[in-house]
Amino acid sequence: MLFWFLGIFFVLLLIGIPVAFCLGVTMLILVITQTSLSPIIVAQQLVIGADNFTLMAIPFFMLAAEFMSGGDITRRLVALVNTLIGWIRGGLALVNIGASMLMAGLSGSSVADAAMMGSMLIPAMKEQGYDADFSAAVTATSSTLGIIIPPSIPMIVLGFVTQTSVVRLFFGGFIPGLLVGLSLMIVTYIIAWRRGYPKAPRSDFRTIMKTLGSSFWALLLPVFVLGGILAGIVTVTEASVVAAVYSFVVAKFIYRRLTWKIAYRSLVNAAVISATVMFIVTTAAGIAWLLTSARVPQTLALQMQALTSNPLVFLLIVNVFLLVVGAVMDLTPALLILGPILFPIAIQYGINPIHFGVVMVMNLALGLVTPPVGSCLYLTVGVAGCSVTKIIKATVPLLATQIAVLLLVTYVPALVTWLPSLIR
Repeated sequence: MLFWFLGIFFVLLLIGIPVAFCLGVTMLILVITQTSLSPIIVAQQLVIGADNFTLMAIPFFMLAAEFMSGGDITRRLVALVNTLIGWIRGGLALVNIGASMLMAGLSGSSVADAAMMGSMLIPAMKEQGYDADFSAAVTATSSTLGIIIPPSIPMIVLGFVTQTSVVRLFFGGFIPGLLVGLSLMIVTYIIAWRRGYPKAPRSDFRTIMKTLGSSFWALLLPVFVLGGILAGIVTVTEASVVAAVYSFVVAKFIYRRLTWKIAYRSLVNAAVISATVMFIVTTAAGIAWLLTSARVPQTLALQMQALTSNPLVFLLIVNVFLLVVGAVMDLTPALLILGPILFPIAIQYGINPIHFGVVMVMNLALGLVTPPVGSCLYLTVGVAGCSVTKIIKATVPLLATQIAVLLLVTYVPALVTWLPSLIR
C-alpha cells in the first residue's frame, strides 16, 4: 500500500493539486482500490482527525503571533537585543538571530518569524551596508528557530499524530534550539568580521535599562506560557489561549499600538492560516490511520532491521532521508505522513521518541530554507530584492552549521532528553 500511496500522492502533487486535496483524494482512492472498507470511512476519519483538543493550540498561537506583529511587541524585542549585542561587529545580523531566538519563544512559527524579522531588519541591514543576499540568508536560516525553541506548532502536530507528549517535545527542543542559535551567531560574526560589516555604538547602562523596561511586558509572555506549562498550571492548548489573550492585552492596552482595525486583520489572517493547516492535518491524520491499519510501519521496521541492526546507522539514514524530503515537501505534511511511519521503527531500535521527534523537526526545518519548497527562503527573497541563486549561495555556511548541530543532537540524545526528564 505504501508504494501506491507514494505514487498517487506525488502524481497529484506534480500536476499542481494542493497538498490537502492530494492527501484526501489519495486516501479515497486507496480505500476504494486497496481495502474492502466503505468510502464513508474517509469522511469519518477526517472528522476524527480534526476532533482533538491539542490541535486547538494552533490557531491561538497563530493569533498571538499576529497580535505581536501588529502591536509593536516584535519591534521592542528587537530594540532590546540591539542594545545588548548590537555593538559587536556585524551587530545587526547578530540582532536578527537573537531576536529570532526570542520570537521563537513567542510565536511557534518559522514563517511568521521570517515575515516579522524580514520586513523589519532586512531593509535596516541593507541601509547599514550589509549585502542583500547575506541579510536574507541570515533572516531565513535563523527563522527555523521558530519551530525548534518552544512553543512550536510543528511539535504540536507531531505530538498529535504520534501520540507523544507535546510538553516533552517542547522542552526537548529548548537546548538544541539554543545550540543552533549560538552556532549561527558564531558563523555570522566570522563572516561579518571578514567582510568588515558595521557595528553600532555600545549602549550605556541607562539606555539598556530603559529598553529593558520598554520590553518588560513582552518578555513576560514566554514566562507565562512555558512557566505555566512546566508548573502544570495550564495545558499546551490553554497556554496558547493565554498567549493570545496576553499579547492582545499588552499590545492594545499597555503599548496601545494595536488598533481595532489591525486586531480584526490579525483575526482574519490567523483564521485563514489555521484553516489551511487544519485541513492538511485532518487529511494527513486519515492517511496515517490507513497506513497504520495496513501495518505499513511494522513492515518497514522489519525491512529496516534486516538492512541494519545498528540504531546509529538507522539515525544516519533517517537524517539523509528527511533532509531530502524536507527539500521537496512542506514541513507539516511531511511530519504528518512520516511521523506515524518512522516513530514505531525508531522505538523498535530503542530510540527515545522525544529525541527522535526533535531530530525530525530539526531535519525538516532545514527544508524551509532549501528549494524547491523553501517557504522562508522565498519570503526573504522578496524583501531583500535579490536573486534566489545569490541567497542560496549565501545560506551555505549557515546551513552547514545547522547540519553540524543536527548531527551533534542526533548522536548526543541527552541534549534533547535531559530537560524533559525533569518534568513530571
